Amino acid sequence: MRKKATADRDSAFFWSSASEFLNNELPGIRKKSPNTVESYRQSLNRYIDFLESEKSVKRKDMCYQDFNKNNLKDYLIFMKDSRKLSEKTCNFRMTAIRTLLAYAAEESIDITAVYVNAKTIKSLSVSQREIEYFENSQLKTLLATPSADTKIGRRNRMILILGYDAGLRVSELIQLTVSSLHLDAEVPYVTILGKGSKYRNVPLMSRTVHHLKTYIKEFHPVIKMEMPLFYTTTHDIRHCLSDDTIQNLLKKYTDQSRCSIIMPEKVHFHMLRKTRAMDLYQVGCPLSYIQQLLGHESISTTSGFYAFATLRTLADSIEKANPSGTEEKNWKKDSVLKQLYRL
Repeated sequence: MRKKATADRDSAFFWSSASEFLNNELPGIRKKSPNTVESYRQSLNRYIDFLESEKSVKRKDMCYQDFNKNNLKDYLIFMKDSRKLSEKTCNFRMTAIRTLLAYAAEESIDITAVYVNAKTIKSLSVSQREIEYFENSQLKTLLATPSADTKIGRRNRMILILGYDAGLRVSELIQLTVSSLHLDAEVPYVTILGKGSKYRNVPLMSRTVHHLKTYIKEFHPVIKMEMPLFYTTTHDIRHCLSDDTIQNLLKKYTDQSRCSIIMPEKVHFHMLRKTRAMDLYQVGCPLSYIQQLLGHESISTTSGFYAFATLRTLADSIEKANPSGTEEKNWKKDSVLKQLYRL
């Protein structure tokens, strides 16, 4: 009698459990957002592609044993060296794989050894890069670029203004509806659905409130609270804007701005969010407040991105410490040197 395959070598168990993980466990039990679920799905599919193309494993035969330590190490090297992916992307894809293995190990003890071995693989060290954001002059030029003479131009300018003022992710901006705005409140604010299906309220600047009220009169003359705040119309039907549409309009206006000012070479909508955070940081806004505005779950996420001295901040600090440039520096004094040169 043929011995039944254990779960770690059972292809049917792999495909059914992975499908259950993506379609039910993540969205239903763990309440992950659609964007997060899709990121996990893509990450797992990329590893499956790797097994097929680089390890010659047929899809119909794939099982959890193909998630062994050697294959995962090879995949990490493949992503970094062959695909030239960033350390952050490589680590995220490995996290998706480990999370699936953790779930499968809960479903069957046969997967436990595979999961434990996968956890021993160290993540890649992520180099700390200087944050990408628009300087004040660049931002002013960018916001003034969309034409006020066309309806599309007025809509796009409003997108850029609100994206900056509220520190929005693209996915958050796309999901905004008319009901998200509270412009007549004592402190006007916008309600944002962020990562992990968590809501946050962000106060709006008075100028932004003025622009939004003008925008609502033109684009939502008949108020329907659940209509997309920003939309496009096809065959008289209003649709939410796509991620690509938002990214492309930012690139379009950045390119147009280059005629009058030097702009960053590569831009993406997230830079408006980073610019807002950096502007608040540079004027002394506490990181805990910036964390609340951005919707970061952990303060370490906020401080990791923004708690460093930019060139301008450093230059200003040096100037304040030695404004005339002629005062003798304390560390050159004999009394101070004696204190410094001690064991």
